[in-house]
Amino acid sequence: MDDWQELEQKLYMRVIKRLPVTLVQGQGARVWDIDGREYLDFVGGWGVDSLGHCHPVVVKALTEQARNLIQASNQFYTIPQIQLAQLLVDNSCLDRVFFCNSGAEANEGAIKLARRYGKLHLKGAYEIITTYGSFHGRTLATVAATGQDKFQQPYIPLPDGFVNVDYDNVEAIKAATTNRTCAVMVEPIQGEGGVNVPSDNYLKEIRAWCDDKGILLILDEIQTGIGRVGSLFAYQQYGVEPDIMTLAKGLGSGVPIGAFLAKERASVFAPGEHGSTFGGNPLVCAASVATLKFIIDNDIPRNVRQLGQYFKDGLEKLKAKFGFITEVRGRGLLLALAFTNNIAEEMVLACLDENLLVNQVKPNALRFMPPLIINEGDVDEVLGILETVLSRRPQ
Repeated sequence: MDDWQELEQKLYMRVIKRLPVTLVQGQGARVWDIDGREYLDFVGGWGVDSLGHCHPVVVKALTEQARNLIQASNQFYTIPQIQLAQLLVDNSCLDRVFFCNSGAEANEGAIKLARRYGKLHLKGAYEIITTYGSFHGRTLATVAATGQDKFQQPYIPLPDGFVNVDYDNVEAIKAATTNRTCAVMVEPIQGEGGVNVPSDNYLKEIRAWCDDKGILLILDEIQTGIGRVGSLFAYQQYGVEPDIMTLAKGLGSGVPIGAFLAKERASVFAPGEHGSTFGGNPLVCAASVATLKFIIDNDIPRNVRQLGQYFKDGLEKLKAKFGFITEVRGRGLLLALAFTNNIAEEMVLACLDENLLVNQVKPNALRFMPPLIINEGDVDEVLGILETVLSRRPQ
């Protein structure tokens, strides 16, 4: 344990179980610790560093904007915010956008917007159907929306108005729908729940049900959006359009930004009904404009599709070789490797010893969320390290 880690033990609230590494520098898909040791980073800031660490276009945007205007408040117009809104609207099926600071805030805003819609158009309906295994954030409302008992139990009583049902089960959504229901909120692919991919028609069937009942469909694309699964937004692969969509993580390639977008008919907030002091400030919006333009102009989702399949094929070969691997899950560069036993933490530490950073998404599963700009050489290196550490375990 270095001096900084010892100091953190004295100062920081005990809410995070960290790996024993103090990172001080990053470039592309590589990071370096305080001792100069290099690691290949397949955690990517928990799926945030879409263009890798310190990408030149992001650094340039931040540097130039920091010289001009960092924060102005939403009392005034600022150009980077409008530029980012234009990019998102032009490249999605949604019509309006609001910027905030995180994924949890984006989901809070989407929840408020759906409730406002219910009050105005659905005779006061306020309940939102979400799914078990989901993860929508750590505020009280988003914890209530999150269908995982371990996140909810410490904070009971939680805000009401959320009904959790089984994921990938449209009949469960139908059974839970009442005259109090204003929306259904789901992740196209569950990220924190273990990288769970639903059946191909799941979202289409939810969309049809929402249309039939006149309720809203909210897609939480905080983890799947901005090219992560091989298209700019995951909904584009499923042949549906949401009424409301939430974004964060990869949108700023490292800067803290969230957003929720809505169709015109669902954009029912009036002035004063929502806001954010720091949301959409010029600094983060300039970085996000640079990030999003680079992803679109260079067709980064195409690289994600190709590298994601290459990586997934390699993981499948490991599964065929090692009997304690049960499943390879995911799309694009959001992938998971599941085991028969709860060995994920052991695997994370073993990979760390081999200079690879990976994430334990479940006690029995590793998650991979690398920067979207990785290449085949990076994937080959990861597969080689995984094979090395897996080979040390008894078959």
